[in-house]
Amino acid sequence: MTPSPTRVRRPSVQLTLEVVATTWLSPGLVRVSLGGEQVSLIPERPETDQYSKLFFPPAGSTLQPPYDLAALRDQVPFEQLPTVRTYTIRRVDRERRLLDIDFVVHGDTGVAGPWAAAAKPGDSLTMSSPGAGYSPDLSADHRILIGDESAVPAIAAALESLPAGTSATVLLEARSPEHRIGMPEAGPVTWIDEDHAQPGKNLVAAVEALEWPSGRVQVFAHGERGAMKSLRPILTARGVQRSDLSLSAYWALGRTEDAFQSEKRTPAGKIFED
Repeated sequence: MTPSPTRVRRPSVQLTLEVVATTWLSPGLVRVSLGGEQVSLIPERPETDQYSKLFFPPAGSTLQPPYDLAALRDQVPFEQLPTVRTYTIRRVDRERRLLDIDFVVHGDTGVAGPWAAAAKPGDSLTMSSPGAGYSPDLSADHRILIGDESAVPAIAAALESLPAGTSATVLLEARSPEHRIGMPEAGPVTWIDEDHAQPGKNLVAAVEALEWPSGRVQVFAHGERGAMKSLRPILTARGVQRSDLSLSAYWALGRTEDAFQSEKRTPAGKIFED
């Protein structure tokens, strides 16, 4: 009997772009603008929450992209592997061959934030070809967008995509008034100050107090995991159908990014029970 051929797993498509400029939008949010010929390889998609995996090799690494992590795990020690983080693409300007990614920065904490804060023109960044999963539904009677600073890029992109005359209600939580930024105008934007001991708590309270619009409502809610779990029964009680709900966690209080990612498929990490 002839054995079945071994299936070779190919690494995902990766692009390497060059830092063109950085712009501080607030004391804790920095935009990194990336350019290069490979911007033209990014497929055009209708969704507004496009996201990509970003690869950050350790200092002094001699590894060269594209990074086949499955193969590299058998070849180099764990600490020499690139760190992978998932970020929203704020905007792609195909004419100028530029791509913007907005990074939340908490001082020296983490990997991606410090990299973005220190990025300078000429630095390179390797990223996967983007995925996506949400677009504002123009057939819904109303759209509500909810999030903290980590969701600002996706929510801003969604608002920017809305045709003139199409509105949305936005609730955003920030660390302080100094961390609020201008948002595309597409209806009322309510900013909420974060309870630093319990991020997301005040955001959940604001959703509970919101005068709910009538008709079919589409909801986009992304942010801290505990807050998103608390929002699920509230939105269900408001009659939001699962098909009209994009509800997901971008991070979790008290968890490193790696711990947060490893818990995603465990009961603690799931937003929905099914």
